Amino acid sequence: MRIAQVAPLFETVPPTAYGGTERVVSYLTETLVELGHEVTLFASGDSRTAAQLVPVVERSLRLDPRGPDWLIWHTVMLDQVFAQAPDFDVVHFHVDCLHYPLVRRCPTPCLTTLHGRLDLPDLAPLHRHFREQGLVSISNSQRRPLAESRWLATVHHGLPPDLYRFHPEPSDYFAFVGRISPEKRVDRAIRIAQAAGVKLRIAAKVDRADQQYFEREIAPLLDHPLVDFVGEIGESQKGEFIGNARALLFPIDWPEPFGLVMIEALACGTPVIAWRCGSVPEVIDHGISGFIVDDIDGAIDAARRVDALDRRVCRDVFEQRFTAHQMASRYVEVYAALSAARGPKRAADDAQAQLSG
Repeated sequence: MRIAQVAPLFETVPPTAYGGTERVVSYLTETLVELGHEVTLFASGDSRTAAQLVPVVERSLRLDPRGPDWLIWHTVMLDQVFAQAPDFDVVHFHVDCLHYPLVRRCPTPCLTTLHGRLDLPDLAPLHRHFREQGLVSISNSQRRPLAESRWLATVHHGLPPDLYRFHPEPSDYFAFVGRISPEKRVDRAIRIAQAAGVKLRIAAKVDRADQQYFEREIAPLLDHPLVDFVGEIGESQKGEFIGNARALLFPIDWPEPFGLVMIEALACGTPVIAWRCGSVPEVIDHGISGFIVDDIDGAIDAARRVDALDRRVCRDVFEQRFTAHQMASRYVEVYAALSAARGPKRAADDAQAQLSG
C-alpha cells in the first residue's frame, strides 16, 4: 500500500530524547517499510527514516532556539499533505485535530490516531461536529469520553523486539522515567522508595510549563540520600536505565492514554508498579508483569514484593502483545478496511466523471 504518515513537528522522528508520539510514529513507519509498503513520512527535516521523508521544517520545533511558531509550520505541513493526498491509498494523521476540516474534502481515505487524553471539555463538541472522522484509540479506556465517535479500532503501541535487551538480574534501585508534571506524580514514587528503603533513580524532563511545579513541589524532595535525579535521558541510555531497575514506578494520577514506558519496561524484563488509572489494566497483568495498586499503601506493599515476579515472564508478555510488528499489522488491517470501503464509491465517482466528460 501507499501510506502517508503525518507526524507532529515538535520532535524528530524518532526523538533524540523524550517524545512519545514521534517515537511511536517512527516504530510504525519503519515496520511498515520492512513489511514492504511504500511509506511517505511528513516530519521535521532532522528525522531519520527508511521511508520517503518530506522535510516540512528544517529541524524539530521544541529544540529550535529560534522558537518557531508551531501552528504556522503545522499549517504548512497540512497543505503539503493534502496536495499529495491523491498519490496515497491512505493518509494516517498523528496531529490531533488540525486536519479535520480538510479531511472532509479529501477523496483519499484518512484516519487519525489520537495520542492524548480525551476527557477535556471542548473535545466532545469538536468530535460531535466532526463525527465522520475515522479515529483510532491507543487503548480502550482512552476512547470512553468520546464513546459516540467513529472509532475504527484500538491499536496498542508496540516496540521493535530488539530495541531493548532482556535484563534477568536487576540492580538495587527503582526507576521513574518520563516527565515531571502534576499528573505523573513523581512525588508518589519518592514516597514509595523511601518507605521501601530502596534507591529511586529519576530520569525525567521538565517542560517550561511545569517548571514552577518542579521548583515548588518536587525539587525539595530530591535532597534525600535515596533519591537520584538524573534528568532527561536519550533512547540509547533508556534500556540500561530501566532494565537494571528492580521495578518501574508508574504512580500516575490521570487517565493515561497508553503509557509507552510500561511496555519499554516489560521489554527489559522489568516489572511495573502502577496506579489503576487509564490504560494501566490493559497493559499490566496484575501479579504477572507487575502490580496494579489503588493507593500509596498498596504501592509500598507491592514494592516490597516485586522481586517475587518473574522477569522472564515480563519479557514474554511484551513479545506476545506489544511488538512493533503486531502494531503495524493491526494498522494495515485498518488501512485495508478503509481502502475497501472506498472502492465502490471511487468507482462510482470515476464513472460519473467519465459520463460528465
